[in-house]
Formats: sequence, C-alpha cells, structure tokens
Amino acid sequence: MPSQKRLFVDAKIVLSQSDFIATQPVEFNLKNVNESLIFTSQNGILSVIQHPQFEQIKDRKMYCVGLKSKELLIANGCNVVAYAENAADLAEAISLVYSHDSFTFFSGNLRRDELPFTLKKAKVDFNEIQVYETILTPKKNTIKQSGILFFSPSAVESYLKKNRIIDEVCFCIGKTTGKELVKKKASKIVMAPQPTVEALIEIVIDYYQS
Repeated sequence: MPSQKRLFVDAKIVLSQSDFIATQPVEFNLKNVNESLIFTSQNGILSVIQHPQFEQIKDRKMYCVGLKSKELLIANGCNVVAYAENAADLAEAISLVYSHDSFTFFSGNLRRDELPFTLKKAKVDFNEIQVYETILTPKKNTIKQSGILFFSPSAVESYLKKNRIIDEVCFCIGKTTGKELVKKKASKIVMAPQPTVEALIEIVIDYYQS
C-alpha cells in the first residue's frame, strides 16, 4: 500500500519489492462443511466468501489465524469464536477448549502440517477442503540489500530457489516464517512482535534507526 511504502521513505530506507509467490483460487464445493470453520490465511477466507454458496455457511462458527483474518471475517458478517497468532496456537486452543465441535479446515496446497497434525492427535473431528493454490515464482535478485522482509514460509522457500541468504538481516512476520528461516540456516532473524504487516514495518524501521 502507498501509505506503508511512505513509512520507508520517511525513514530514509530504500525499499525494493518483488513477489516470490502468487495465489489463485481453485474449484471446490461446500457440500460437506461442518459446524465450525477454520482459516489459517486471508487467501482462504477470500476464496470461500467469493463462493456462490457462502451465504449458506456464513452463520457457522469461525476460527482463524491472525487479527486481519478475524477483521475480514467480521466485515463479512461472520461470527469469530477464537483466533490466534499462528496455526499451532490455534490448533492447541481448538484441541483443549473446542474439541467437542466438528470442523472444516479451508486450506491451500502448501499449507503446513501443524494444525491438522494436532487436531488428529487430539482426535478432533474435522475434514479439509483446499480452496486456493500457492504458486512459487522464484527469480534472481540482483540488488544488494542489507535486509529482506519475508511474509510467509512459502516466500522463504521461493526466494532460496535462486538466491542465497549471506549476511542479510531477515525480518519475518511470524513464528512459522521464522522457523523456516532457522531451518534454512539464516543467521540474523528479527521477528515482528505481532504477525501483521504494520508490526513488521515498524520493527524494520526501529532496527535501522536504533
């Protein structure tokens, strides 16, 4: 967003942008949807609310990852029972507090395993419907930079297909992205205090102005 880019300009930080992933909806149906719905990304929410039969399920109980996802669901007239900062924490909350319900998890093709693994281990009744696809779009980076901003584990994977992280500071939006960077042996990792774009931008500016 222009207002977010302006924050970098005002802080005298040079920002270059490149998309290393793309998302697109896939065909799916809403015939076998349970009483409670789980979303771990805004892409999943957007795919479902654009479905012709969304009105038939919008009054069900919603569980999601991220404050922005919660706000998006509420803006579309949904009842959000609980949300967490990451999928692992949401899965734990569901397993401990809401395990008596049945759930449908709306996912993408590159979704991580933490949530379904935890639900299965706790014997929570759930099914899964893929509603969007994440496509890696790796490209060679030719710009020398001191820091890199990562917004998802998939972006980390895509970036490293054609690039290396040498001594750059890796700023990440959340725990799952941070774990992927640790797995890839990145040595300088700074995590946003909350998993939002605004919090990530703030911590980048604070880092370079301190």
